[in-house]
Amino acid sequence: MSLKKRFGLFIVLIIVLVLGYLLLAPVPITPAAWTPPVAPTLTGQYAQNTRLSPVQKLSLGDGHKPEDVALDADGKIYAGFEDGRIVVLQPDGTQPRVFADTHGRPLGLIFDPSGNLIVADAIKGLLSVNKSGEVKVLAVDADGEKFGCLNDLDVAADGTIYFTEASRKFPMTQFTNELLEHQGNGRLLALDPQTGKSRTLLRDLYFANGVAVSPDQSFVLVVETGKYEVRRFWLKGPQAGHDEVFIDNLPGFPDGISSNGKDKFWLSLVSQRQALFDRLLPHPFLRKVLARLPKFLQPAPKRYSFVLGLDSQGKVVENLQNGPPDCYAQIANAVEHNGTLYFGSIGEDTVGRFQLR
Repeated sequence: MSLKKRFGLFIVLIIVLVLGYLLLAPVPITPAAWTPPVAPTLTGQYAQNTRLSPVQKLSLGDGHKPEDVALDADGKIYAGFEDGRIVVLQPDGTQPRVFADTHGRPLGLIFDPSGNLIVADAIKGLLSVNKSGEVKVLAVDADGEKFGCLNDLDVAADGTIYFTEASRKFPMTQFTNELLEHQGNGRLLALDPQTGKSRTLLRDLYFANGVAVSPDQSFVLVVETGKYEVRRFWLKGPQAGHDEVFIDNLPGFPDGISSNGKDKFWLSLVSQRQALFDRLLPHPFLRKVLARLPKFLQPAPKRYSFVLGLDSQGKVVENLQNGPPDCYAQIANAVEHNGTLYFGSIGEDTVGRFQLR
């Protein structure tokens, strides 16, 4: 056999092996078909703008991906890194120093009424960090089910901690698999401050993410990143114990949500919707093929800034955006403090600060 023919057979063999891998290799996901609503255009209430162009970037030292941000009673700024450290900045955004180390992955951060920093750690569980930086484990399971990947949280006026489990199946390092699978692997949970016990409020959520308690304490909002929506779970009144859609068919992947304690919820869209990804959602087999591709060939968030302000009925009342090249991108959480928004991000190594008008 000639060298040319041998080379040709070798190429054919490589193609067969690659095709066999893409079509038949085991994957960790069991995708479910879902047809998303047609994505809204960036017009009208979602019209593109550059309002976030003045965002300041506050240096955090050598840390990476500060997913969430929290401010204490003195205005000091806290953020968690992907290596487990939590850093604190002075109110003017300077002098970063390590405050604590969870030895996990701190995601959601919020202060409780006693001044303890409550942490939803994707690896270690629900934690409390006192003013000295000492870490205490509050919970690692609920209703007999050990936590998978905790994500975000909020603390009610009575001390109840509402928090989310993004997935019982995939760690945060495999969040793409959670989105590709599109199964109800998430939960909304609550920890009772009197008993120290956690319980499940909602299950079968699609990538449960941000959490925010309403100022009047009558409901809690929970983000479902996988369904491009936010749900409202009623805590009081005739609908107590029931949930409903608060806002849906969002133009991006919703991540964190927070209340300003008065009249507004800040919802972060970590990335715009991707037409290719939406087209794949009704087709489980194709999503398995996509899961077999190298990570650099899979869909990834694009650099963009997108934060919405919502009123108590889920109506869009603020639309803050900015595009590349200089935007503070992939905003995962937005927290209002004294007329200023502070941003955490999964794509930046800084905390963002934006003065509201």
